[in-house]
Amino acid sequence: MFKKYQYISLLLLLFLTIPSFAQNKSRKQLELDRKRIKKEIQLVNKLLFAAKKSEQNALEDLKDLNQKISIRAQYISTINLEVESLSNTIAIYEGDIKQLEIKLIKLKEDYAEMIYKSYKSKSQQSSTLFLFSSKSFYQAYKRVKYMKQYASFRKKQGEEVYLLTNKFLRLKDSLLVQKKLKDTLLSNEKEQKTKIEYEKNDQKKLISELKNQEKKYKKRLRIKQQEEKKISQRIDKIIKEAIARSNAKKGIKKAKGFSLTPEARALAVRFEQNKGKLPWPVESGLIIRRFGKQPHPIYAGNFINSTGIHIATNKGSTANAIFNGEILAIQTQSEGKKSVLIRHGNYISIYNNLESVYVNDGQKIQTGQPLGKIFTDRITGKTKLIFVLSKNTTRLNPTSWILKVN
Repeated sequence: MFKKYQYISLLLLLFLTIPSFAQNKSRKQLELDRKRIKKEIQLVNKLLFAAKKSEQNALEDLKDLNQKISIRAQYISTINLEVESLSNTIAIYEGDIKQLEIKLIKLKEDYAEMIYKSYKSKSQQSSTLFLFSSKSFYQAYKRVKYMKQYASFRKKQGEEVYLLTNKFLRLKDSLLVQKKLKDTLLSNEKEQKTKIEYEKNDQKKLISELKNQEKKYKKRLRIKQQEEKKISQRIDKIIKEAIARSNAKKGIKKAKGFSLTPEARALAVRFEQNKGKLPWPVESGLIIRRFGKQPHPIYAGNFINSTGIHIATNKGSTANAIFNGEILAIQTQSEGKKSVLIRHGNYISIYNNLESVYVNDGQKIQTGQPLGKIFTDRITGKTKLIFVLSKNTTRLNPTSWILKVN
């Protein structure tokens, strides 16, 4: 009988522990995703919608709103997955509680019956008589051993009732916590769905305005694209000239990339080893345009070709170096805006759209060092860094190199 209860206790322990561990692992990741996306929504509101604009620009407003709707949709999707995971956990807990309750009732009944029989037949007097009525010393020894085992079993069975009762209560408390969390998430989901409906109505209005004034906004788009192309061409020219100068010193006439000294090669290797772990070029920011060729969200046949990533940040923020290196060049662009190029062996990090710079040509730079103040557009109210990364003259996707945001 004693072995039977030990076996039940072991089964219950395994039954309660294993499913919960498996569920918590995936739910933990979902919770982290939800918190990360919530922070992203807060950043969108702060960096894209809180800034004062000097005039309306439907194209810019729609771009911001599209990003906000997209992030909110991700948030709702993550909540749904978390609610689904919680529902599964709750179902497991409810099954555990039901089975545990049945086993606990049975264990309590068995224990009560044993106590009653013990009281009825094993008083101090009957135990003594039981012992002295032994026919031999060996039989008396066996009876003493039996009485000790029986007393030990009674004690252990009492402890078993206590432990299972505590497990039962803890499981019920845990179930209550899970249900409250699920209710909170469902309430949050409902709130987010209401907000996204309002935002989609605003989106329709902006799309209508853009279609009505298509010529005006397409012209603005072309001017913006031409300006970005010119900046990109100037930067390409600077890098090509730097490669030519570097190679000319070593008597190399034609080469696609920098001819590296041992020191520069070692720096490039360290840079490569930090791929995916490099710090952001701003203290706090939000990517508002990704790298590469992307179709325009409104005007069919129009594309946005991004040589780097656009990061919205707080007004007054500085651009910071992502790695040790040396200032390759400081370039002044239209409206007095500046670009800083840092060489890391044969890698170049480029920081565009600066209002002012704090560094000089040829200066040695350390990771995290402030390079200049980022320009704030008076029309859009946005403070935006355009961050570009190259290996020699080949553009790289910066999001593959900088640290992933959790």
